[in-house]
Amino acid sequence: MNLLTKTINTITSSDKESVERAVKYIDNLTKPLGSLGKLEEIGAKFAGITGKVFNKAEKKNIIVMCSDNGICEEGVSSADQIITQVMTNSIPEMKTGVGVLASFANAELTVVDIGVKGEILNSKVIKRKVNNGTANICKGQAMSREEAVKAIEVGIEITDKLCSEGYEMLGTGEMGIGNTSTSAAVISALLDIDIEELVGPGVGLTEEQVENKKKVIKKALEINKPDKKDVIDVLSKVGGFDIAGMCGCFLSAAKNKKPIVIDGVISCAAALCAYILKPETRDYMFTSHKSEEKAVTFVFDYINLQPILDLNMRLGEGSGCPLAFNIIEAALHMVNNMATFGDVGITEESKDRLVDIR
Repeated sequence: MNLLTKTINTITSSDKESVERAVKYIDNLTKPLGSLGKLEEIGAKFAGITGKVFNKAEKKNIIVMCSDNGICEEGVSSADQIITQVMTNSIPEMKTGVGVLASFANAELTVVDIGVKGEILNSKVIKRKVNNGTANICKGQAMSREEAVKAIEVGIEITDKLCSEGYEMLGTGEMGIGNTSTSAAVISALLDIDIEELVGPGVGLTEEQVENKKKVIKKALEINKPDKKDVIDVLSKVGGFDIAGMCGCFLSAAKNKKPIVIDGVISCAAALCAYILKPETRDYMFTSHKSEEKAVTFVFDYINLQPILDLNMRLGEGSGCPLAFNIIEAALHMVNNMATFGDVGITEESKDRLVDIR
């Protein structure tokens, strides 16, 4: 708990003066005001994180938290729980969805066993297992409060290390069969939104299976009665080790003043937890895509963020992050290399006339 408390207390807002300097500079580039849309917003936000108008993000890493969920016993997923273990062993080989896309974006992966049921044999996976998966939240709470804190602190420690190694941009991902259910439960509890509004088909559920999933999550919330005013209580009662671990990643990134990208619904649940624990974390968060999972819209609205992309994706693993990396790097390249009106010999007076004409 000491690391978590210290981390939260260390987080401060991004540098708003640097944001303003970046906005002023971007407005003076050879284009109509605001004509590059979100790229301009990204460039200015990045400046607030680093305190510099001109930035690069060449060294990138996606942290993939892997964990099992006891709620799988209730038939909420179309996939067997053993898939978590199989995929955790496979992800570091860069051949799964996130690995292939990360390679394309020249990004690395940090794969963490934070709670997989069973042994992980791949030496490339970091072993930080809090427990062999969570308990079935239809029969009691997912984990103890102490385990929830420990999982968050694993995320903090992993991310602290990456920041100390010079990574300039981070992403968040996960692997865990059943974690769309725990994510829905966490989001429902924290935002007080009915499960009917949040739950979708996940990975290929039938209508009958979706209805079962809703009933199961409702039952879990009724049994555990998580306190929406206490993030740790919510995580310990209906969350997962992967969500808690990624929550720690967001907190650490903000503490270390590093940009960090949200992937899909599970990553959104973790970002929501971090934001409620410390609202200033939002200054360091970038979105990637609008997941097909319905719950992400509620989270983005609450945190006041907009997805960069909408590609009908719902894979998870952190697969949206490398795509966002490319867009963010494009925004930084624009700031670093686009000519200003002064560079091309246009005076302030001439620029005003040019803008009026456009």
